Order: sequence, then structure tokens, then C-alpha cells
Amino acid sequence: MANLISDYLGIHAQAMPLREQRMKLIASNLSNADTPGYKARDLDFDAALRHAQGATGNGLMTATSEQHYAIGGDGLNPFQITREAAQPSLDGNTVDPDTERAAYGRAALEYRASLSFVESKVRSMLTAITGQ
Repeated sequence: MANLISDYLGIHAQAMPLREQRMKLIASNLSNADTPGYKARDLDFDAALRHAQGATGNGLMTATSEQHYAIGGDGLNPFQITREAAQPSLDGNTVDPDTERAAYGRAALEYRASLSFVESKVRSMLTAITGQ
């Protein structure tokens, strides 16, 4: 049943949690803009989405033992990247607040677009079920 719903919602069902995770990383960057030595982080969204869709050949190592770190969820996030500063600061912080605010605005817009798409698909499904 979950596969039918995932197929019906398309790529947006997998993209929304990734978009949320990216927004959290950018918000974390903004909140640490004055922290000495803090490195701005971001999510390689394209690679993470390809992995969520089950694409192979994405360069990830596979866990062959239960002692290996888990990828995704509560484990390590191999798609998290460190962003370099356009203009380095003396304290080693790589966060540019203007760049981060612009990135957050774009990420929020993309999240809202995915949410609107999923919402319209759910409304269509409810209309089909109720006939109204």
C-alpha cells in the first residue's frame, strides 16, 4: 500500500523530508553565524534524492557488518557537505548570513512547492473517494 501512495505522490514524497533537513541545516548555519570556527553546512540535495529513489552507483559504501555506522536516519549523513566561505573571516567561521538567508528563502519556497503538489494530489484522491 505504501508503494502505491508513494508512486501516486511521485518524487515529492521523498523530496519533502530532504528539503526539511536542508532547511534545518541552513537555520543552524544562521544561528551559528557568530560562533568562532563554525563551518557552514549544507545538504547535497541531488545526491540525497537519487539515493532516496534507490539509484545505484552513488558512491556510498554498503554496511557489511552490524558494527558499521548506519547511513541516514539517526546515523551518519553522507550527503551533508561543508560550504566554503566566499570571504574568509579571521575567526574561521565560514557562514555568510546574506548567503544563508537567500538559501533559506529558496529552500522554503521549494518546500512549499512540494507541499502544494502533495496537497493537490491528496485533494484529488479525496475527491475520487468521496465523489465531491
